[in-house]
Amino acid sequence: MSPIRELHRTAENPFGLEGTHRDASGLRTYDDLPATLVDVITSHAARTPRVEAVVEVDGPRLDYVTLLERASRVAGGLVAAGVKPGDRVALRRPAGVEWVLGFWGSILAGAIPVAINTRFSEQEVDYVVADSGAHVVLGAGTTLPDGEPFTQGAAAADHVAAIFYTSGTTGHPKGVPTTHRAFLSNAETMTRTLGIEGGAGLRTLISVPLFHVTGCNSQLLTAAYLGGTSVILPELNLDKALATLAEERISFVVTVPAVYNLLLRRLAERPTDVSGVTLIGYGGAPIAVGLVKALRQTFTSARVFNGFGMTETASLISVLPDHDAAEHADSIGFPVPVVDLALDQIDGPNHGELLVRGPNVLTGYWDAVTPALVDGWFRTGDVVTVDPAGRLRIVDRVKDLINRGGENVSSVEVEAALIETPGVLDAAVIGVPDEVMGEKVGAVIVPAGDDFDVAAVISGVAERIADYKVPQYVSVRREPLPRNAGGKLLKRELREGVDWGEPWR
Repeated sequence: MSPIRELHRTAENPFGLEGTHRDASGLRTYDDLPATLVDVITSHAARTPRVEAVVEVDGPRLDYVTLLERASRVAGGLVAAGVKPGDRVALRRPAGVEWVLGFWGSILAGAIPVAINTRFSEQEVDYVVADSGAHVVLGAGTTLPDGEPFTQGAAAADHVAAIFYTSGTTGHPKGVPTTHRAFLSNAETMTRTLGIEGGAGLRTLISVPLFHVTGCNSQLLTAAYLGGTSVILPELNLDKALATLAEERISFVVTVPAVYNLLLRRLAERPTDVSGVTLIGYGGAPIAVGLVKALRQTFTSARVFNGFGMTETASLISVLPDHDAAEHADSIGFPVPVVDLALDQIDGPNHGELLVRGPNVLTGYWDAVTPALVDGWFRTGDVVTVDPAGRLRIVDRVKDLINRGGENVSSVEVEAALIETPGVLDAAVIGVPDEVMGEKVGAVIVPAGDDFDVAAVISGVAERIADYKVPQYVSVRREPLPRNAGGKLLKRELREGVDWGEPWR
């Protein structure tokens, strides 16, 4: 690959640098952030004690003063059980108020919560508990610790606040230590790039897992940072989600495109008042222009945006703002104020693997063995292009590029073409080994309805992309595609499980 080329901010980038500065290490950071997450929750408990902090649909409701009181009792119970500052506390509970109490209680105790993916196998859970060295496991069905109220105030901005584990799509899951500064930087990024107003009017519906950075960092902690309310839907249920939008006066929604497709279909069958929704976020997968337009037509009061990030960056790296959402639906937008981006070039100066650095980016994995940074940069593994305005577009994962007879085929581009084609609900594209070409293009398609015409879909795709990119193998499946908690396709599972049969063409 060519030398790393740092990307400079363009005049078209709508996210200004006002209120930021370079710190002693050279990272751009926000001015005047709170020092720690503890400062955030104690401040709101003092200033707006009766504003709802967390609501579990069909479950408990906690205002800020009650959240602090109950979390501090969890902290006291942990301390009484021998948990010391820096000890790890594994959170293995479903999304809900008790997950939130376990998270905040661990932090108030000075401990480090370890968010465990509830979809992990027992073997993966055992690995995470052992790898993190967790002293306590707060498991589902167990009673949270309870003791005399305790609040540990000795944490610093660069102390590890929590550990999230990658989804284990390759090898063992990797622990990602996230500092107080990283969490707070992401919350401030959300605030600035999306124009979110805080206070009691901010009510976000969390229907994605809390063990994932979208649900925890960009919703739960952003709402807490701004003194708003997190409304948690423990399990995705379309009817319950629609009812919650109206009943809980939800203003901010985030989920993946496939769920929005289903939600809009259900809305057509069950009209619901969604006029209170003012912000619609999506990410994790390509989105069709038609879906962006449908969201705007349905949520008439809302701005829409695409957010891109990962566990290692505490969530957001870039945002596609509302005014670009339809015209540049294939883009992940512009870099947010405090991240620097670079390319390890593959094919010219504006095409390569995306590298990132910033106060929100990890400095090392928990195992202290797996390399995280190269010359100060984190390699995302995503291949992107950059347009003249500075917008980013994901071309593929480095490991998922398909080499068809010497031609690189972007699986993401082919997936986007498929999703734009009538009759297709979801699609995944992977390379199929071939003795002559090296690889050929294979597509796993989930139909949008009972009647599905493969020939019509392939013909439609051929109108959108070059011939050599059009799938030669097609596998139709009725069940949802395997995805991780962030909505990203688990292509390893597909590679291992698809019987391609004869080529389609």
